[in-house]
Formats: sequence, structure tokens, C-alpha cells
Amino acid sequence: MGPLVAHAQMLHRAAGETGVRPVTQLPKGPAPFCPGSMLSLGEACRLEGWLVHVLPSSQSDFPGAEHFSSVVSRLCEMAAPGRWWLLWHGRCWSSQAGSTALLQPPDSLYPPIVASATSNSKAAKRRRLEHFKQRVHAAASVEEKLRLYGLLQRPKYMVYPQTFALNADGWYQSFTKTVFLPGMPPRAPPAAVKAPGAVAPEAAKTPEVAAGAAPEAAGAPAPGMEAVAAAKTTKPAAGVTPSLDIGELRSLACDALLQESFYQNKKRPFLYRDQDHTPGPFLTQLVSTLAAFLSSRNPLLTASSLDLNPEVNYYWHHGEEVVDRGHRKGRVDPVRFQIDDNPHLQIRVPKQLSEVVPLEANLGDVPVIDHKPSKLPLFKRQYENKVFIGSKVADPCCYGHTQFHLIPDKLKRERFIKAHLEDQIEVVYRANGIASLFAWTAAQAMYQGFWSEADVTRPFVSQAVVTDGKYFAFFCYQLNTLALTVETIENNPRKNICWGTDSYETATGN
Repeated sequence: MGPLVAHAQMLHRAAGETGVRPVTQLPKGPAPFCPGSMLSLGEACRLEGWLVHVLPSSQSDFPGAEHFSSVVSRLCEMAAPGRWWLLWHGRCWSSQAGSTALLQPPDSLYPPIVASATSNSKAAKRRRLEHFKQRVHAAASVEEKLRLYGLLQRPKYMVYPQTFALNADGWYQSFTKTVFLPGMPPRAPPAAVKAPGAVAPEAAKTPEVAAGAAPEAAGAPAPGMEAVAAAKTTKPAAGVTPSLDIGELRSLACDALLQESFYQNKKRPFLYRDQDHTPGPFLTQLVSTLAAFLSSRNPLLTASSLDLNPEVNYYWHHGEEVVDRGHRKGRVDPVRFQIDDNPHLQIRVPKQLSEVVPLEANLGDVPVIDHKPSKLPLFKRQYENKVFIGSKVADPCCYGHTQFHLIPDKLKRERFIKAHLEDQIEVVYRANGIASLFAWTAAQAMYQGFWSEADVTRPFVSQAVVTDGKYFAFFCYQLNTLALTVETIENNPRKNICWGTDSYETATGN
């Protein structure tokens, strides 16, 4: 017989001595509970029916009242975990405050059951992924976030901005979720141009300026002087300034060209080193001279930083694939990409360029390519995952303005014409502009704390000039999203946008 039933029999005898209605029989069945146990539904019902016959109307009607109170309190404590209130004649034996405290669920004595962090199950993989995201989100600095972001090294596809692959521009658009629009971006609204400190790179690259630069340069010996100058010209913060003196820009460009091709006695270049012989030094001299001249019209260029042969890196995930060999065969991994770019020159500024179109603008469709990147072809390597804009995070000039790229000799248009691949000439320029600007602009966004799980809240804009020394193409890129992984791209309507022109010869007789 359980201890609770023994107490009940004692109460029965005490009630009989005081003249309380006797109970003919006790609840049938085995002892329903032990101290510290919880009451089931049937046990509580039997206990309640028994108490209705046994308990007196007042706790002080018989000699064992004190012991009776302790037993009743004991019963209430045992019934409380099962949410059963012991009521008698509409009254609760426990006080209202005490019952409220008893009704609160007890704290768990054991930690929650979670998947193993080292097993091969899908739940374990999700747990590891969530733990990784929490670590990146909780990083105390941008440097720590970048370190955690590229901590896991796996084989990844190497994306070359300057590639010989056929139709590579469409593949690069798919990898980066980029919409390509021919021509130059639309002119910025007047409010954006007149805002203090605002820079509108697209305003200087209007089709009218680009179309008017070529006729004026038709008789000049220097290639692309006016076009490069127009690409770097922006309207001042406030007020109206006189028109740009094209003649003075032409004079500066001619001086740079003569310095490299006439005043210096250069020997014949080595094989496949023509770009390092004259076009490279000429472009360096031209950009530095024009940047210094135009800084009076654009105060942003006064505080800019000019990098010569910098390194630009960006690492990201896009899509999924099944590991086909090795000890991890059969596992589903994200498709990893890395761009390692080396522009000839780049200009960094301390203020961000103004947006061209709104963040959610939908101006076209992104090509969908279902084949593996190895069909392009792209090749895999395993090495350091790096995100780098050409300077450290603490550098105040952490935003991009313009990059300048030299097409290598192996990708000159004469080689494509000789191979009857004239349609691939512009593909080289477009692929270079899309890949280089995506890597540079996305790295800038990550320097501000954004990444695939914390998408950008404002657009990032950069520009590029791609040339082989004679033909120039101009590009403008607006980064609207970094969410390119399988988990984040599904419900993400944003698209990156790239505007670009076909390459054209800015000067004759070159």
C-alpha cells in the first residue's frame, strides 16, 4: 500500500471520531502513486471523488487538523505538475499566489537534443552550417569576418577575367547573376548630381559624350584620350562650371604618348610582351596626368588613391554539385568560385559612387547555364580563399572608382580575325568587364560588412576601361546583391547590372 493511501486511512479514522460522514470504501485499485510522482487523469479523478466524502467543511473540526493540513498540501503539490487542482466545495486549498507558482512548468534538467556536429547526416550538416553562419555574424570586426568566410578550403573554380574561352561572357553573367545592357548607363537625376559630395560616374559616360569624343580625336595621334578623360569627368558638388577644355586634355595625352613612343629609345619587345613595351607605360602616364588635371573639377579625385598593378580577389558560392571522387564522394557541396584579377591601374576613393538605378530594378534577364563550369572550360584548384580590393580594410579609400585593364597580346583582335572568330572579339572585352568589376565591387561590399547571408542594403558602383592600346571599351557595374548561394538566391529578385560599350578605335593613324 502506498504512503498516500496510508495517510488517507488515517484521515478516515480521524473523520469518524469527529462525527464526519463515514466513507464506505476507499478507492479501488493498487496504490496509484508514490511521493514525487505525477498524477494521471484517472488517478486524479479517483482522488478527487474520495476527498469529497472524506474532507470536512473546516480544517479545524477535528483533533488532527494540523496533520490534515500538511497532507492536503502534500496532495496539492503532487497534483500540481499534472495541472490538477484539488477543489472542494468550490474552494482551492492552496492560495492563489502559491497555485500560480505551482502551475509554472519546471525548467528542463537536460540540454536540448540536437544532431551530432561530426556525423554525416543532413541534420548534422545543417547544424554545422548554422554554427558557421552564427560565427560569421558574431565576428567582432570585418577582418575577422573575412577570415571566417574563407576559412574552409575546398577545390574551387578559377575564373579568369581575360580568357580565350568562347562565349565566356554569358557564363560569367550566370556565375555572378549579372544582367548586361549595351551602351552607357542613364544620366543621373539632377538632385543626385547636385548633392554635396555626390559623384555621378554615369553622368560623364553618356552616349553623347562617348559619341562626340571619337570625331574630335580623329586627327590626333593619341588613342582614347578624350574617351578616357570623359570617363573620369564628373560634375562638381554645387554650382555650374565651365565646359571641359578638350584641347588641353588632347595636349596632355599627346605629351604622354610622345614620351613613351618618341622621346625614349626603346628596343624591340620580347615575344608576347608588346603590351609592356608601349601601351602599358603610356596608359600609366595618361591616367596619372588626367587624374591630376581633373581633380580640380572633381574634389573626390583629390583624395583618391592610384594603384599600379594591384591585386584584386573575390571568393563566392553559386549553385550546388555532387563530389564525384575522393573520400568525400557523394556529398553535396556548394560550387565555389575564385577570381584573381590584376588590373593595370585602379583608382580608389574615400566616398562611394552614387547609384545608377534603384536597388530592386529589374532591367533584364540573366542567362541560365545548366552545364558544369568545367565545360567552359574552368579548372579547379585548392588554395587560399581571399577577398581583397587592393588595400587593407583600414584604408580610408575603400571604394572603387575606375579600373584600367590591358588586353594581353594573346587575346589581340588580329588573332581572332586570323582564326575567323570575329564574333569573339567583343566577348573578350565583355567578359573582362563583367568578371573584373564584379570581383572588385563585391569585395568592396564585403569590406563594409555585407556577405551572402547579410545582403547589401545599398548599391555599390564601379567603372572600368578595357583597352589593348588602340581600341577602348567602357563599362559601369552596379552591385545589387551578394546573395548567390543556393539558400539565399531562391527568394532573391535582385540582379547585378553591367553597362558596356563595344570597343572602338578612338584615334586613326595609330
